Amino acid sequence: MQTALIKAKRRTAKIIIYAFLTLGALSMAIPYVWMVVTSVKPIEEIQAYPPSFYVHHPTFAPYLELFSILPMWRYLFNSLVVASLVTLCNVFFCSLAGYAFAKHKFFGRDKIFLLLLSAIMIPYQVNLIPGFIIVKNLGWLNSFYSLIIPNMAMVFGVFLCRQYIMSIPNDLFDVAKIDGCSEFTIYRIIILPLIKPALATLAIFTFLSQWNSFVWPLIVIHTSTMRTVPLALSVLNSQFGANFSMVMAGATVVTLPVLIIFLCLQKYIIQGITMTGLKG
Repeated sequence: MQTALIKAKRRTAKIIIYAFLTLGALSMAIPYVWMVVTSVKPIEEIQAYPPSFYVHHPTFAPYLELFSILPMWRYLFNSLVVASLVTLCNVFFCSLAGYAFAKHKFFGRDKIFLLLLSAIMIPYQVNLIPGFIIVKNLGWLNSFYSLIIPNMAMVFGVFLCRQYIMSIPNDLFDVAKIDGCSEFTIYRIIILPLIKPALATLAIFTFLSQWNSFVWPLIVIHTSTMRTVPLALSVLNSQFGANFSMVMAGATVVTLPVLIIFLCLQKYIIQGITMTGLKG
């Protein structure tokens, strides 16, 4: 009797949890579905009342109009180059720094790491003016240099990689050193394969933040040919805000690459978040 009561309570708790998670998933998915549906609606159906998810006469004219009026391919190329290079640089440099902070002993290691962590507490708005002055003096305005180089390594990435690498047994490194492996060889054949979940987590977070970055590109980019997709959406909304279907088509095009990357890497992301311990 008592066992059956316990099973019933567990079943009820599981139903409540799944219902709550389903409602949360729907609340996040509905706006995206509405965006996609609106992007293929003619203006008459968009303005119809009451609003409906059903499309009576779907049309892809907003997408054709979007790519004909704005150089969207150029904007997508700019964002893809910036986000991809920044992500690759962060994965490489942050994993190297994480390896050094986790498995090497040098003078002031812990103090330097705490100093880096303290930089996370500084609001990014504080760095905008000094960063702009530095970029301007270097002559990097309106170029990929201003978008890529200041973001080549993030403190969060160093912290994430360091915490994950600390969970790797030291015996693996000792055996590799006995076999005559150099430090970079150890990094390549031991560190990288074992921290794939952490690197995937860092990659998706970095790519997402750079793809959606708006304030910094708005400050350092002044020409149309160097705009990224967030700036393109801003221009689209300000100049063609009345054309709701084209604005939604632009938003759909911008969010689609991030969604594809997330779906491809979600297994590693979940594994990286759950296995990355806060040790040390």
